[in-house]
Amino acid sequence: VALMTLTLFPVRLLVAAAMMLLAWPLALVASLGSAEKEPEQPPALWRKVVDFLLKAIMRTMWFAGGFHRVAVKGRQALPTEAAILTLAPHSSYFDAIPVTMTMSSIVMKAESRDIPIWGTLIQYIRPVFVSRSDQDSRRKTVEEIKRRAQSNGKWPQIMIFPEGTCTNRTCLITFKPGAFIPGAPVQPVVLRYPNKLDTITWTWQGPGALEILWLTLCQFHNQVEIEFLPVYSPSEEEKRNPALYASNVRRVMAEALGVSVTDYTFEDCQLALAEGQLRLPADTCLLEFARLVRGLGLKPEKLEKDLDRYSERARMKGGEKIGIAEFAASLEVPVSDLLEDMFSLFDESGSGEVDLRECVVALSVVCRPARTLDTIQLAFKMYGAQEDGSVGEGDLSCILKTALGVAELTVTDLFRAIDQEEKGKITFADFHRFAEMYPAFAEEYLYPDQTHFESCAETSPAPIPNGFCADFSPENSDAGRKPVRKKLD
Repeated sequence: VALMTLTLFPVRLLVAAAMMLLAWPLALVASLGSAEKEPEQPPALWRKVVDFLLKAIMRTMWFAGGFHRVAVKGRQALPTEAAILTLAPHSSYFDAIPVTMTMSSIVMKAESRDIPIWGTLIQYIRPVFVSRSDQDSRRKTVEEIKRRAQSNGKWPQIMIFPEGTCTNRTCLITFKPGAFIPGAPVQPVVLRYPNKLDTITWTWQGPGALEILWLTLCQFHNQVEIEFLPVYSPSEEEKRNPALYASNVRRVMAEALGVSVTDYTFEDCQLALAEGQLRLPADTCLLEFARLVRGLGLKPEKLEKDLDRYSERARMKGGEKIGIAEFAASLEVPVSDLLEDMFSLFDESGSGEVDLRECVVALSVVCRPARTLDTIQLAFKMYGAQEDGSVGEGDLSCILKTALGVAELTVTDLFRAIDQEEKGKITFADFHRFAEMYPAFAEEYLYPDQTHFESCAETSPAPIPNGFCADFSPENSDAGRKPVRKKLD
């Protein structure tokens, strides 16, 4: 690495920068005009020339970066055969190689168009832009993908990474449904980087973007394989159920890659690693709860808006237990196997009745994992006495056990520390004041030994397949084939 840093690295960096500068004016001229305007058919000769030159320049840039040979297996389908290409696994910004080789459109953040030089190159491939500031952006994006997919090949093919985030390639996580909602045929494309040393992988843990670029350019030769699998045409059932369509395509791609699948998502990892006063312990069942929430079609963004309504409904019930029919009515979903699995997470005694307040607390954690105090405040409103909103030690224990998704938790020391006047009850104001004075109260009072309740953010005591949290391991994620873990199990 030291030798390459002084010799090969600066040369490669300069050549790559020169190629991007050379491509910029061509892309600028070719991208003039409305991006929403349907491309002319057939393309003008000058556009074909520009497209050829840009592909050649981008290929030269990758060659200069050490990707001397890009192995391509299979045949890329025509736009009329498959308007959407689904790529996986997504593990690095080097996954842009197939994009520049095919000049396919991609789904990008709207902010990307403002990046100097790179933004111009991006606009040339006529991407579908997603705006974070537009509350309706997700629906518009799906509609635009559907419009292009149904254009009978008039638009460039759209390359979509359905995982929605970078992973370390040991398994395929849950595919997002955007590419499958149009119900059009898709062509699965799998990526491999069979290098002896992995300098490619770019996730939220490990080397940063610049370090990965440096290490990769210091590697004399980098290998990449792109395999185009046969076009997947959905059945009528898959057209009606995009989640099923996505799952089946993922299975085909996992078999081609020889890796496992896991039903967890990047949002689950955000939940497990969220920073806050109450970090989730390794044995939490809230990850399973979050998976069931998704399976029921309950969107976190909508749930967050409805939390106050749910909590008021639960507060009116007080401690009264409800059956599964009323549980389904409260969440406004039909009774199903998934709902029964969720119900069993809260059915502590196996009596067929649950406390709705616990479900609302769990929903709050899933919707806003880093906002611990917001969840606790919501819980105090449901569990608190009518006259002053206070709770006793038993209620506090129930609140924190549910917020952490654990079976057992001793809160006596914490309760006594907050209840300094020995009233036998505390209010949210008392809890909030104590949390501000002692932000690390959970480590000191709830699980001071840090043995059983070790956080997922800490190093695991034993190797695990995905390298982060045991709950995410592919062999541990087949919830549909294993008994559901109850809260008190």
